[in-house]
Amino acid sequence: MAHIRPGTEADVPRALAIWRAAVDATHGFLSPEHRAEIDMIVAEQFLPVAPLWLVEDDAGTVQGFLAMDGAMIDALFVDPAAHGRGFGTALIDHALALSPDALVDANEQADNALPFYLARGFEVIGRSETDPHGRPYPIIHLRHAGVPA
Repeated sequence: MAHIRPGTEADVPRALAIWRAAVDATHGFLSPEHRAEIDMIVAEQFLPVAPLWLVEDDAGTVQGFLAMDGAMIDALFVDPAAHGRGFGTALIDHALALSPDALVDANEQADNALPFYLARGFEVIGRSETDPHGRPYPIIHLRHAGVPA
């Protein structure tokens, strides 16, 4: 069973370890230079200040995290060793409880991301040829349809 809780500063090292493992498992398309550059940004500028939500298993082990800014899901990563066990879905459910019309951007080349979001009710609303920093990694923009009235 998945338990969601707010993250603290003490959770940043585990979130970074999850991010690194997940990116290594799913983002093989990144050049080594871009991987190192993004790692530095995530480790030094993003995770230390991001509002984190963590998902834990029954033993209290953090298996994934979510960062949101308003309706925008800035990050959702699950430890690859725990993929397919419902932790990502639990994080999406939490995100949708916070913002039923949540937005998320997914790397087009991360072949697990788009099917994951589409299967959970997100719809494609656009595409960018590059990531927000101009790197050559197309981004798919998605929005959740929201809770029916």
